Amino acid sequence: MVNLKGALGADELTDKKVGLPRALLAEFFGTLLLNFFGCGAVVTGSVIAISLAFGLVVAGTIQGIGHVSGGHINPAVTSGLVVIGKIPIIRGVLYIVAQCAGAIAGSAILRALSASTMEDFLGVVKLSHGITPVQGFGVEFFLALILVLVVCGACDAAKPDSKGIAPLIIGLAVTVGHIVGIPRTGAGMNPARSLGSAVVMGTFDNHWVYWIGPIMGGIAGALMYVHVIGPAKQPEIPTRTYASVATEEKESGIFLRFNKRLIRMKAAASKNMNALTFHL
Repeated sequence: MVNLKGALGADELTDKKVGLPRALLAEFFGTLLLNFFGCGAVVTGSVIAISLAFGLVVAGTIQGIGHVSGGHINPAVTSGLVVIGKIPIIRGVLYIVAQCAGAIAGSAILRALSASTMEDFLGVVKLSHGITPVQGFGVEFFLALILVLVVCGACDAAKPDSKGIAPLIIGLAVTVGHIVGIPRTGAGMNPARSLGSAVVMGTFDNHWVYWIGPIMGGIAGALMYVHVIGPAKQPEIPTRTYASVATEEKESGIFLRFNKRLIRMKAAASKNMNALTFHL
């Protein structure tokens, strides 16, 4: 029962110290920015420009809100981290709700600030001609898998060297995913991001692909990192043995005797110098 309560995380609903409301606001705002800037770049028509826009806005958003909520801004990432026990279930569910609301808000703002002639370029994802729903599922699965695998690796507590560049690494994973995914599925890669555009534009063709694919891929990526690849381990501190302590004490004693002898030599030299000065 104790483990179940810990996994659910129901205590976070009343514990003000964990800052759950601030975390939910951060996830809402982060996904809002993702849909506004990422989907806003679709009008360029360039796969590279769109991919960079999504990757850079993800990197920037994680840098801005990561210390508050972890900077998931993606239900696939949240689902993967819930499954491996990195965050409680209730927090995960609330994160996904906040992410979806933020994505819808971001797409709504984008549409309100765009010309009517741009409505075909506001980021609605759809399968390309000749791509079946099963193929689309496979593409979305692998896009989320690489993303969550990179998230787990970049944010591994036993790898402090990668902490500072984690947002950039994750952003690059998003960029690569979009380069591959845009010509095939439009690169949803994020159920909330796909939902935001779909709700605002009222288009839900094969929408299940953009939920089931990324969430299954995110869970697979997280499980793969934990159970197949294996997380990094903290470097082991060498055990202090009696011999090492004795050696340190011996070296310390030798240094102390040498230091005393050096002080006596300096005092003698100073005395001789004073005597020589007096005779002169």
